[in-house]
Amino acid sequence: MIWQNRLTQLLGIQYPIIQAPMLGVTSPEMVAAIANLGGLGSLPVGGLAPEKTLELIKKTKSLTDRPFAVNLFAHEIPEIDVSVARKMTDYLQNLSAEQHLDCAIPSIESLKFHSYTEQIQILLDEQIPIVSFTFGVLTDEIIAQFKARGVVLIGTATCVKEAVFLEQKGVDAITAQGVEAGGHRGTFLTPANQPIPQVGSMSLIPQIADHVSIPVLASGGIGDGRTIKAAFMLGAEAVQIGSAFIASAESLAISAYKESLQDAQDTDSALTRAFSGRWARGLSNSFMAKMDVEIARTGLSIPQYPIQNSLTTTFRGAAQKQNNAQMTNLWAGQSAASHAQMKSSAEIFNDLLQQVEQ
Repeated sequence: MIWQNRLTQLLGIQYPIIQAPMLGVTSPEMVAAIANLGGLGSLPVGGLAPEKTLELIKKTKSLTDRPFAVNLFAHEIPEIDVSVARKMTDYLQNLSAEQHLDCAIPSIESLKFHSYTEQIQILLDEQIPIVSFTFGVLTDEIIAQFKARGVVLIGTATCVKEAVFLEQKGVDAITAQGVEAGGHRGTFLTPANQPIPQVGSMSLIPQIADHVSIPVLASGGIGDGRTIKAAFMLGAEAVQIGSAFIASAESLAISAYKESLQDAQDTDSALTRAFSGRWARGLSNSFMAKMDVEIARTGLSIPQYPIQNSLTTTFRGAAQKQNNAQMTNLWAGQSAASHAQMKSSAEIFNDLLQQVEQ
């Protein structure tokens, strides 16, 4: 197997395998483990305070001297619809009491959101060599700042239109996120009142590769040697893998989350806005079902991201403390059950290399 290509050279890595940035799951230890083996670890900091962002970067740097990426959420922060948010707050308070979760749902007045623009100077000061982003596009000014420092930029596209737009903005590579992928959709050109793109990896990867001249990273449904090879055959120059690492030793996922992946069936994941206000794929559970019933029964509306995400934060945290997989998000892709392994991140990465070679 010839692993080197223009993307590995651009990123300064040995193998074109990228650990997906999974906020709430990915730890600095996971990022460093992948980086130390010659892959690209990705540290998620989307929506975090600048102080926390710096803390995580420094921790990761203490564990590896190899290149790693930092992932941003490049979205605008919407105004809060107070009426919608208040009704959701009431619902979550009632549900937490029903589920015996010890948590206080934050008041609307207390909500505070951090824009990615607050994190840029930290990334520049820390000389981060690779910045990936999703949910939108960095401003032209910020792109120019990164380019002036030689930073490699990787955007996320869920359809050809988004990929072409990203290339025109000057990014260096594009993550083609198939609908199979776990976690939040990177969609950003679709109006809020229209259906999001749901293109599968088999269709998306070659079409994006045909429409852009920069390298394409494949994401969604990839987690073993066969799917990695398939992605390369479809035109990708690297693969981004997430679900395979959720059950790893370095993962921050609760044990019930890791165990749920082992028992999951191919039809057990679904797209939902219930937890965060943004479409994301995860294993179906009681919270998602109850939210659907409440919406149908009362017309309850889900606030936009990141408002809903903040309103459910303490609720999800309380569920996680109880190791309750039914009341917190279990982000996972359609192939999670067959790919997630309870091993160290290094063992999982080496298994992937061996499978591709075989």
